[in-house]
Amino acid sequence: MKPGGEVRIIGGLWKRSKLPVAQLPGLRPTPDRVRETLFNWLGQDLSGWHCADPFAGTGALGFEAASRGAASVWLGESSSHCIEVMQKNAERLKATGLRLQRGDGLSMLRQQAPNSLDLVFLDPPYDFPHYDHALQSARACLKPGGFVYLESAKAWPTDTLVAAGWELRKHLKAGAVHAHLLQAAA
Repeated sequence: MKPGGEVRIIGGLWKRSKLPVAQLPGLRPTPDRVRETLFNWLGQDLSGWHCADPFAGTGALGFEAASRGAASVWLGESSSHCIEVMQKNAERLKATGLRLQRGDGLSMLRQQAPNSLDLVFLDPPYDFPHYDHALQSARACLKPGGFVYLESAKAWPTDTLVAAGWELRKHLKAGAVHAHLLQAAA
């Protein structure tokens, strides 16, 4: 594993902490600007929230949620190298409430208890062929009023999201990143 740089936690308990990142093909941490905007949308305090990041990669989104008070953050990742780096970061920060699990993110998301999560981060590899299945699985485990953060290389059309039962709350384009904040339609 080669050194791959680092990401910086934007806010909360670990504000300005730097997290080393593994250098792996296709691993692209959510940019600081996008994470800052996302947590402005959500509010700075996530105290008591239960979050999941089934395609954690660097873990930046999950660590950011934990830094802002989330009660629990589940980080799923298929790469053992990424899990190893995230584990070291969690130990260094003395992060409690983080649960790391190696495996297929979509399969693990499907195993989450119904109505158990306040926030699901969906940031799979951009060539991921099952975004719609991931959105369905995320919906099943969201509490009423919960959010899905969807990151992709394209903007999801509002009519496509509405047809799938989602309301688009916010959207941001930053470079090659399209960030969407979704809630299940009533």
